[in-house]
Amino acid sequence: VQLQASGGGLVQAGGSLRLSCAASGRTFSSYDMGWFRQAPGKEREFVARISWNGGITSYLDSVKGRFRISRDNAKTTVYLQMNSLKPEDTAVYYCAAAPAYSGSSNSRTYHTWGQGTQVTVSS
Repeated sequence: VQLQASGGGLVQAGGSLRLSCAASGRTFSSYDMGWFRQAPGKEREFVARISWNGGITSYLDSVKGRFRISRDNAKTTVYLQMNSLKPEDTAVYYCAAAPAYSGSSNSRTYHTWGQGTQVTVSS
């Protein structure tokens, strides 16, 4: 599978963005998917994940209630709806794929990564 992330941009604090990650190939529904982010000078951190069928989701505590991960297997796309954005959400956001039932908050479980999309939140 190959992943292409998009949807990043510059937004004011309190605003919203929706990131998309389009996957190539017909096996998208056999992957758990995750979103990670990396801010300048910081390590990459887990943001959200969703199971292969969308039945299980989990989030970084600081984004709970503001971000929502979803997927459309027919469109082979995973989304990250980000609301009430804060300056500390500024980072490059990456989508990643892991084998079904293995997705977690640990980046090492993900074997395929998209190229990243920049999100900048101004105060």
